[in-house]
Amino acid sequence: MTAAIEPGRRAMADAIRRQVMLLLLSSLYDAASGQISYSGPEEMNIGSVVGNIAQDIGLRVKDLPARKLRAVFGAKNPYFSVDFANGNLKVSDRIDREAMCGGAPRCVISFEIVVEDPLHVYHVKVDVEDINDNPPNFLKNNIVLEISEFTLPGARFPLGNALDPDLGPNALKNYELSNNAYFILEENQNSDGNKHAELVLEKPLDRENQSSHHLILTAYDGGVPTRSSTARITIRVSDANDNVPKFSQKSYKASLREGAPYNSTVVRLEASDDDEGSNAQITYSFSSISNNARGIFNIDPSSGEITIKGLVDFEETASYTMVVEAKDGGGLFAHCTVNVQIIDENDNAPEIILTTTSSSVPEDSPLGTLIALINVIDRDSGKHGEVTCHVEDTLNFQLISSSGNYYKLLTAGLLDREAVSDYNITIVATDAGSSPLSTRQTIQLTISDINDNPPVFQGSSYLVHVPENNLPGTTLYKAKAADPDLNMNSQITYSLINNIFNGVPVLSYVSVNSQTGVIYAQRSFDYEQLREFHFQVKAQDSGSPPLSSNVTVRVLIVDQNDNPPEILYPSPGLDNSALFEMVPPSSEPDSLVTKVVAVDADSGHNAWLSYHLQAPESSLFKVGLHTGEIRTSRLFREKDLVKQTLIISVKDSGQPPLSATVTVNVMITENLQEALPALDNKPHDSNSQPDLEVYLIIALSLISFLFLFTMIFLIIIKCRHAQNEKGVESLYTANHPYLDQRLISNYQNGTLQLPYSYEVVVNSQNNEYACLKPFQEAPNDLLVSTDDSGIGHDSPTGVLSSKHTEKLAISAQCFIGMEVEVKAPYAVHNSMGPLGAKEDGTLNGSKGRCLGFRV
Repeated sequence: MTAAIEPGRRAMADAIRRQVMLLLLSSLYDAASGQISYSGPEEMNIGSVVGNIAQDIGLRVKDLPARKLRAVFGAKNPYFSVDFANGNLKVSDRIDREAMCGGAPRCVISFEIVVEDPLHVYHVKVDVEDINDNPPNFLKNNIVLEISEFTLPGARFPLGNALDPDLGPNALKNYELSNNAYFILEENQNSDGNKHAELVLEKPLDRENQSSHHLILTAYDGGVPTRSSTARITIRVSDANDNVPKFSQKSYKASLREGAPYNSTVVRLEASDDDEGSNAQITYSFSSISNNARGIFNIDPSSGEITIKGLVDFEETASYTMVVEAKDGGGLFAHCTVNVQIIDENDNAPEIILTTTSSSVPEDSPLGTLIALINVIDRDSGKHGEVTCHVEDTLNFQLISSSGNYYKLLTAGLLDREAVSDYNITIVATDAGSSPLSTRQTIQLTISDINDNPPVFQGSSYLVHVPENNLPGTTLYKAKAADPDLNMNSQITYSLINNIFNGVPVLSYVSVNSQTGVIYAQRSFDYEQLREFHFQVKAQDSGSPPLSSNVTVRVLIVDQNDNPPEILYPSPGLDNSALFEMVPPSSEPDSLVTKVVAVDADSGHNAWLSYHLQAPESSLFKVGLHTGEIRTSRLFREKDLVKQTLIISVKDSGQPPLSATVTVNVMITENLQEALPALDNKPHDSNSQPDLEVYLIIALSLISFLFLFTMIFLIIIKCRHAQNEKGVESLYTANHPYLDQRLISNYQNGTLQLPYSYEVVVNSQNNEYACLKPFQEAPNDLLVSTDDSGIGHDSPTGVLSSKHTEKLAISAQCFIGMEVEVKAPYAVHNSMGPLGAKEDGTLNGSKGRCLGFRV
């Protein structure tokens, strides 16, 4: 048994060690979790290697699948993947720095590398380096300017700017203007850092000499190799329009809440022109604007009102800078700068990303067991982007903030699968906005079962009542135990603890079904031998290691009325008759004659005895119902018989009642010697039994007839043996000259006191006959013997002599020639030598011997 339990203990110890290690790793999470940084250029080919992540986190390549290493990007696009063949971190999607980060000075792709068994989370940052993959681009490839010939040298004409999404040395570097005699190029920098070009008139124009000028403006970036783009400038020399439009202010600043509705007004620009007529009609347009802003803002050419036509999202762009041109009808124009700041609104609810989670944990998990690693992000900024996280409506789990926006979901209380088998853990993330937004994420956690509950019986002990004389295999009780565990941990096996009761193994009394717990009797119980016993039933589950519990079962044997009363006194003889009791004829009424004493082996009501008199002359005697005392009922009369036979019935109180009887012979006399002559000479009433005498006469006549017929039949058979007939007669006459008639019962009272049973043997093949011994012993006072004279007298010993008994038996057998069973008040000894008596008193011989033949 030790060998069977040992593997289970080792497995449980290993599980505990793993839980402890997991707890330690969880508590040291911040220390164990590292940060890994890589860098690489944008637009790398798919499959390009960024670095060897397995080597950097200290794992062997062959352990990567077992440790379930994976890259977690959350809601972001998965730009990288891990090659399990060599542990390399490879590019899995196109990386466009300008699309991902716009004009941000630094572009970083952040994600997590998660490994399990044990859990580690590594923060990985990849700096995307800009490459010179974009040339500068002008918003207008053809720029048309109308300049009056009266324009003075030094006049400036903004040409807008070229946009290069690249950064640093790859961004826009400078502009160049094609060679000409009238204009030079100057570069200026906007507030947003972009460079724009201005055309400066170097000497007066002469429309009559040259009505138009064609120039080429080239923008260069600083990359290697250098990228560039060009715009064509057409200058038309017009007649005098000597006033240029003027904006009310050189730059405008506006603020706009994100999510503002379409057609909302951002700002209204105002420009004026001192000319008249068409030269004073001003038209507004965007001179320099980014593609992103061009999709969001619209300007009314007549009013200069800038409105919204697209979605304003602070998380996309926090501010916009635009250059607006006001041009009059004569071709003169002016520029102003418009800067729009986007006000962040709390329009983004936090996002909950389950980086890793466990679907089930064992119920014996220690406090602080890691359930899930959670990443919470909010795209809003400032207070709107500050997020707090908590667990809703449970005391068994807690969230602990880890590095960055990461939280660890840990167990905060002991788990009990039998109390709660499944948890729906709701994680709530709330930002700090003026109107806070929340997000809920539910984690379903299953508590796996361990064998922590032993089987429990329904009661602390059981009391079972079983009637005695039950059949073996009778169901005594069903011991039912329950185990709240699951599966194998709740499968119960029942057995008996092999203890000893009164020196006898309890297994010899009862057995139990190992699957159902039904207890069966192994034997038939006898209340008189065993009144109660107890034993223990063991219920054991199938867990590893198994748990068990015991219950004590006490069995009480219920007495049944299966024992009749036993008469102790007077001790009955073979014919259930007791010895003689004498009572003086002068006894007064209620005089005590004797007392019948009986016991009953049963108990309770089954042993309550009552005594009843069944004698015909019940007027002479009475018996105590519960005492058994036989007393006289009245004074004796002269006509009362000297010998009174009383039948006493003793009954118990069981259902049904059992009884026993005893015959008590009462002699109404002073002594036994005086009673014997009275027995022989006591007169009887001639009319007491007239019908019985008739029946006896008829019966004797019939018996005599049958006897005569049998004798004739036997004589005929024997006559066939003529040579033996004389021997038969002489033998009979010589050996048996007499037959004592006094040995035959006296029938003066008309009652056949000595019944006989005759069995005639007429089979010629069998000459055997038998004389059976009496089956009822005679009372001592009626035993008679004879002396040599043939005169009967009282036998002092109460037994016939062997000699006379032999004579009686031989004579009777020879007389009737058949088997005789004598039930008489005398006994035949078993020592009948001449007849070869058997032990049971049956006398065997041949008819030939009885008749005097020599056989």
